[in-house]
Amino acid sequence: MNKWLKIVLILAAVGIVAAILVYKFYINKPHKDIENAKADFKLKAEVLYNEYVTDKATADLKYNGKIIELSGNLSETEIADTLVVATFVYKQGDFGDEGIRCTMLPKFNEETKKIASGTEIKIKGFCAGFNDIDVILEKASLVKD
Repeated sequence: MNKWLKIVLILAAVGIVAAILVYKFYINKPHKDIENAKADFKLKAEVLYNEYVTDKATADLKYNGKIIELSGNLSETEIADTLVVATFVYKQGDFGDEGIRCTMLPKFNEETKKIASGTEIKIKGFCAGFNDIDVILEKASLVKD
C-alpha cells in the first residue's frame, strides 16, 4: 500500500507541474505586438481588396493571419463607442460599401478620427480574412514614415 501511495503522489506532482507549464507557456502567452512588428506584406489597399475579390481561397492562404501594411486613400472613419474603424471603400455592393475595414488600436483612435477623407495614409494590422464584403484588419496602427 505504501508503494502505491508513493506512485500516486509522484504522478500527481508530475501532473501539477505539467498543468502549470501548459498554463504558463501556452494559455497565458503574451499577445504579439503588431504595432511594432515588421509587416509580412506591404501593398496598396486596393491590391489587397482585389486579390480577395478575385480569388478568396488563394488570398486567404497568402494573407490571413499575417501582418500587412496598407497604403491608400482613407474613405471614411467609423466611430462606435470606443471602437474606431478606418475604411478604404472600393465598391458599392448590395450590403453597402465594400472594401477594407481596419479596427484601430485604442491608442490610435483620436488621431484616426482627425484624418480627413481622401487623405493618403498607411495602416498596419493583423489580417483576419475576408467576410465576402470586407477585408478585415484588426489591431491596426497608423504608420508614420
